[in-house]
Amino acid sequence: MAAQAPLSFDDLLPLMAEKLGGEGLIRELCNGFELLTDADKGVITFDSLKKNSSILGLQELTDDDLRSMLKEGDLDGDGVLNQMEFCVLMFRLSPELMQQSEMLLEEALSQQDFSFCF
Repeated sequence: MAAQAPLSFDDLLPLMAEKLGGEGLIRELCNGFELLTDADKGVITFDSLKKNSSILGLQELTDDDLRSMLKEGDLDGDGVLNQMEFCVLMFRLSPELMQQSEMLLEEALSQQDFSFCF
């Protein structure tokens, strides 16, 4: 059996964040979640991900790839992705956006007066 080439992932979230702003990015993530959701269950299941992944141009993903995505994003261990888990996964898969978020958090924290905590 021939080995498959690793999947390439173009990290478009930072560009989307820049173009759409924070609210626009969240709105688009919600739209992406809705595209992949099992309409009856309101969450992303393996079957709904497999059925709808081609809409996003991900038809080359194997069943194992899809299961790995679900497993990586499934924070509560129920085997599916709710909207929050999906959004967290999208941010985790975007190293540049995570780095930008970390810098913004550090900047905000450096400007806060935490003397009341002590």
